[in-house]
Amino acid sequence: MIIRCANLDLDLNQPRVMGILNVTPDSFSDGGMFIKLSDALKHAVKMVDEGAAVIDVGGESTRPGAQSVSLQQELDRVIPVIESLAHELCVPVSIDTSKPEVMREAAAAGAGMINDVYALSAAGAIEAATESQLPVCLMHMQGNPRSMQQHPHYDDVVADVSGYLQQRALACLAAGIPGDKILIDPGFGFGKNLSHNVKLLKKLNVISKLGYPVLAGISRKRMIGRILNENEADQRLYGSLAAAVIAAMKGASILRVHDVRATVDAMRITAAVIQQ
Repeated sequence: MIIRCANLDLDLNQPRVMGILNVTPDSFSDGGMFIKLSDALKHAVKMVDEGAAVIDVGGESTRPGAQSVSLQQELDRVIPVIESLAHELCVPVSIDTSKPEVMREAAAAGAGMINDVYALSAAGAIEAATESQLPVCLMHMQGNPRSMQQHPHYDDVVADVSGYLQQRALACLAAGIPGDKILIDPGFGFGKNLSHNVKLLKKLNVISKLGYPVLAGISRKRMIGRILNENEADQRLYGSLAAAVIAAMKGASILRVHDVRATVDAMRITAAVIQQ
């Protein structure tokens, strides 16, 4: 599958890597590292040189317990970065946001994809995404970042997440977003405990059978730390690589990661096996 992202193509005929670029002071792994525009641009270029097929820019942390930011704060953080990257890079730039105003401004600045942890459920979001004509990634989250990890509960986490993503995809289709511009994300770590996350990873093929490309964001997450007994997020590389390989073998098309070069190498080996 090849997805048209504004004026660039994203080839998903084998697993691809999405590089994370958080221009926030409080993201769980790299908060504050890329606040300066020059630092953000340098890091984005580095990730593309390492093999990232798309760069995901976020201006509001969605880590557990994170506080919301104002519309103007988010715009001030992400729009200059997207404008610069759209001119500098040869790969699509994704905007990680749930605010319709940010979606519109990012699309005008050159973004090629919308990545929404609320699956376009906020008021006006689905309309803004439809107007942009950009591909959209719909993520599952139980609750919101401020409270999602307090008492997550599911009758059947795989069935519940699959059903929600199917419902949101149908809402997008009804709003006029073509099916070939819809991606889905099970939302590892978003309103899910360790058992939920492991079950979702084990059964990710069930979600991939919904017929939309699957994005998996597992990199450095708490589920990795819990399994490895590793509290420091930047020490979870090897566990993140193992999870990325499993996700790709289970049908994930995009791996959203912090450690691009290592994951790209892992995906090349994985793709060679998948394609046999």
